[in-house]
Amino acid sequence: MTAPLVVTAGEPSGIGPDLCLQLAQHQHPLVIIADRALLAQRAAQLGLDIPLHDYTSATPLVAGKLCVLHIPVAQPVIAGKLDSRNAPYVLETLHHAVQGCLSGEFAGMVTAPVHKGVINDAGIPFTGHTEYLAEQTNTPLVVMMLAGGGMRVALATTHLPLREVADAITSPLLESILRIMQRDLQRRFGIARPRILVAGLNPHAGEGGYLGREEIDVMTPVLDRLRAEGFNVSQPLPADTLFAAHRLREYDAVLAMYHDQGLPVLKHASFGEGVNITLGLPIIRTSVDHGTALDLAGTGKANVGSLLEAIKVAHEMAQHERA
Repeated sequence: MTAPLVVTAGEPSGIGPDLCLQLAQHQHPLVIIADRALLAQRAAQLGLDIPLHDYTSATPLVAGKLCVLHIPVAQPVIAGKLDSRNAPYVLETLHHAVQGCLSGEFAGMVTAPVHKGVINDAGIPFTGHTEYLAEQTNTPLVVMMLAGGGMRVALATTHLPLREVADAITSPLLESILRIMQRDLQRRFGIARPRILVAGLNPHAGEGGYLGREEIDVMTPVLDRLRAEGFNVSQPLPADTLFAAHRLREYDAVLAMYHDQGLPVLKHASFGEGVNITLGLPIIRTSVDHGTALDLAGTGKANVGSLLEAIKVAHEMAQHERA
């Protein structure tokens, strides 16, 4: 039997449980990690009649019912109302998913959104899924890539103040990121020779050094060296024209230098249906491109599109890896 994907339900007071309930008819084998009573309570609140069954590794997974790996919440959950006492529950669901993926019990993990603030309010330092998964898997460097709207956009830096970005972009970092992109695009996306567009850091990619020298001193030597090894990577290109349709058609992925250089374009093209993918991990991990949406929890208005797309991408990645 093919190993199933596992879905973590995320912040219990957010829309994660709502979205998970909408997966009952999904065609791919799935296991939901959540509090079973919480899912039953949210289903009742939403007027849904969805059978919930306890998961074991021998459980046949059938469309129309949810297989649940039960992890209990610490405190009763009210939709839309955060409670820091349930933060350990959120991390426990992630821990179980990671361990199951590492052991081969699960083919990959898909994560519903968590609320970073409430986890930190509980006294648990937490900067996000990506960093947590890197720590859990002893991975020294991971790369955030979002896919949607016909694009794949990876980030050289993620959640940094803008004034710190230039110092963070070093030649060793760029080389490591591009090697991770190359490997995972080949292994998990089935692209034999990935074509990667690289955005410059400065306006007009530095304008020959007049608007900054990072492209000349930091980026170009790395790109030239990788190109000599056989990588298909561009020179640093001006970000304001890099996302033109004719360029994107000729490449498989874009490497942007910072968060708001690459993601506004992608999210404009795909918001609500984009997928967050963590490259560099020993396991497959995808996620939604949105937050916990506390105001929509329990209302029946949550859109499952991004979660369905994340499951689809994880399934395709698992197929490529098996092949």
